[in-house]
Amino acid sequence: MTTDVVSSMRPLRADAVRNREKILAAAATVFANRGLDATLDEIALEAGVGVGTVYRRFPDKDVLVAALFENSIDEIATLALSAYESENSWEGLVWFMREALSRQCSNKGLRDVVISTTYAEQSKDSAKSRISPALQKLIERAQHDGYLRTDVVEADFPIMEMMISSLGCVTSQLAPDLWRRYLTIMLDGLVVSRDAPTQLEGFPNGDLVAEALRASSRHARRSEGSKELLRDDCQGS
Repeated sequence: MTTDVVSSMRPLRADAVRNREKILAAAATVFANRGLDATLDEIALEAGVGVGTVYRRFPDKDVLVAALFENSIDEIATLALSAYESENSWEGLVWFMREALSRQCSNKGLRDVVISTTYAEQSKDSAKSRISPALQKLIERAQHDGYLRTDVVEADFPIMEMMISSLGCVTSQLAPDLWRRYLTIMLDGLVVSRDAPTQLEGFPNGDLVAEALRASSRHARRSEGSKELLRDDCQGS
């Protein structure tokens, strides 16, 4: 048996276990607030450990993301399966969308994994392979029952999720439930018929809209800056 194999089988020391838990807790906080563009240096600072300690436990960001979001991805897939058990197929689909978006709008990192990111491609593919089949069943059932318009396809839903969760993330501090208003507008456009428009939640004023746009612009600049750093690191290696 080689030294490397023996080393990989050796249990972590108590201090190493504590550091790993501190890093995961810090990553959960940092990614939730800033998305996956956050750096390992930022996570080390939040955890109160050296960046070298982070790299020893997690050689790159993809490994950290996979360890952190595995359970969250399973939870969303389970939500879709639970929604399929609903007696009313339209209510099941609506419930799933609200529950899934509630999690994504309060956690930028999870949103990045589920919707789109330049990092953690393997985690994103894993999420898609588990969530998409369950979502497809919800869609087909609601269409078969005459609730969901038949010209909607499964690929439309990630786009709608991206639109709503983007709003939810940039307004999470200003108006954490504002995204529900726009989800309701979308749902009214998806259902085949209803007696009257659904009552809307919340009401955006001019100041809120202006601040949301500024927040979105700041996030875009931060994301572009992180991509520049990633390109520089790749070119320098």
